[in-house]
Amino acid sequence: MINREIIRIKIVQLTYAYYQNGNKNIDTAEKELFFSLSKAYDLYNYLLALIVSITKEARKHLELAQARAKREGTQLPSQKFAYNRFALQLEENKMLNDFMETQKKTWDNDVEFIKKLYKQITDSQIYNDYMASTEDSYAADRELWRKIYRTLIQENEELDALLEEQSLYWNDDKEIVDTFVLKTIKRFDEKNGAKQELLPEYDNEEDRDYARKLFRATIMNADEYQRYMSEASHNWDFNRLAYMDIVIMQIALAEIMTFPTIPISVTINEFVDIAKLYSTPRSGGYINGMLDAIARHLINTGRLMKHMNEPKNLKEKTPEANADAKAGEPATPGGNEPEAEPENEN
Repeated sequence: MINREIIRIKIVQLTYAYYQNGNKNIDTAEKELFFSLSKAYDLYNYLLALIVSITKEARKHLELAQARAKREGTQLPSQKFAYNRFALQLEENKMLNDFMETQKKTWDNDVEFIKKLYKQITDSQIYNDYMASTEDSYAADRELWRKIYRTLIQENEELDALLEEQSLYWNDDKEIVDTFVLKTIKRFDEKNGAKQELLPEYDNEEDRDYARKLFRATIMNADEYQRYMSEASHNWDFNRLAYMDIVIMQIALAEIMTFPTIPISVTINEFVDIAKLYSTPRSGGYINGMLDAIARHLINTGRLMKHMNEPKNLKEKTPEANADAKAGEPATPGGNEPEAEPENEN
């Protein structure tokens, strides 16, 4: 589940914090990096468990409604939502139950939130359409929860506030983790029963090694990378850049120099996107131009054995020219198409 997009964002956050912290211990900082990554996986499981808790709340309401119907001699209420087949399969999932038991995590302390969310669901048009539909299939049950998640859980300010109270990491993680929860819902197959596999914490050890190598290269070679910035920028005034921009470029250079199989265009695009989220409105344009110029300078001086396509006008764009471009423009080095297919981020 933890892919390179999450890793890059975490390294930006942790590198910035590393320089703001007076006690600069790289081993301690690395442990913090991996702890923060593990918290993202905790959130993934916790959000899946939210579906289970809502379903249990539905069964409580169903039992009360059934008892009332028997007393009054009226028609028994539908069990369709309370015994939704996808939700029941998730409730029985071995991986989720093992994780929640190990981490001692539960939604039991948030009863009022669960009740409120359950009411929001049962008041929704999505729920009413589902209950009125004559379709009775596992696929329909699974699709219901995909729709509920996208409309009532993915963008839920009260849930965001609740999660932030539990972990400082989760506020930044939720947007990305939501995509993995939705992917998991879509992948569930009824025939797998309780043995349905959830996403693993890491797809492979390569991503864990990538995180370690990128973070260490960023910190240990900081002076070298900042010298590259100075050489390539000529008379560029670093005072024009936010401190976060320097950090982001330093990490991008660490990736460019440390990982020969990652195309330069992929690195620049990824870190320009991060800059748009975590720095100033103009940072995307500055960083795009600066990294393009630095990478070309390193290639031309023989210090970087990677390939970059020539700019369309056959003239290397200067950082000053790129910096004046709109920050929202595509971040392809030199304005060209990427020289290779992007790496597989998942």
